[in-house]
Amino acid sequence: MSEGEALAQSRLVDVRPVPATRPLHWLALGWRDLVCGPGAALLHGVLLAAFGLALLAIAHDRFWLLAGAFSGFLLVAPVLATGLYAISRTLESGARASLATAFDAWRPRDGRLVAFGLLLALAGTGWVLTSAALITSFAAEPVRNPADFMRIVVLHEHSALFPTWLALGGVLAAPMFASSVIAIPLLLDRRIGVLAAVLTSWRAVLANPLPLALWALLIMLLTLAGMAALMLGLVVVVPWLGHASWHAYRDLVDARHLPAAD
Repeated sequence: MSEGEALAQSRLVDVRPVPATRPLHWLALGWRDLVCGPGAALLHGVLLAAFGLALLAIAHDRFWLLAGAFSGFLLVAPVLATGLYAISRTLESGARASLATAFDAWRPRDGRLVAFGLLLALAGTGWVLTSAALITSFAAEPVRNPADFMRIVVLHEHSALFPTWLALGGVLAAPMFASSVIAIPLLLDRRIGVLAAVLTSWRAVLANPLPLALWALLIMLLTLAGMAALMLGLVVVVPWLGHASWHAYRDLVDARHLPAAD
């Protein structure tokens, strides 16, 4: 699909402006979905919390790698929540959702979600490598654990490493967030090309900069809180944010002019 065709397809999706505090409503709806179908939702959280614990076990004495791995994880997390979007869509229709609903969302169709997931994975991997190279090359001392990271990177009085690390992470994370916040649920829900879905996501962000800045902040804070609780908080945070993200998509765009994906 050419850029012109992708733009024309994207314009078939109407973008809605929402109030700045609207993300709080998405969280409320996401919590409702979590309560309505806790089994399949919490399984997603358990699996991702287990992945986080595995990262801790593998890189517990290589925090220079762990910091990048966890922030890279945030880049690919939206595509991992595809099953949660499917559950919310089913609950929205009034039907009962189950683990099979989530599994069906991953059933091979036309490869669009897989292609987008691979792009996010490449971006996440690039950030992990960039983060590791930055910390190992410019930290005054070896960074082996969270205490080292705080002392040598975050709190070092004569180093600009932490602001640089944050700035580089933001340069990557902001466009990836803008590209995926609407694109992934849209690809699940409607027949639309990957580039057109990404353009639609950017249109939604540009039309709602304050609400989506707040949404990005809430995602980051809740995820960090889940990680801080020895990863166990992710068991609840991951499905909660996944369900809420579906409602963000439904609130921000109207894609009824496109054919359904199924």
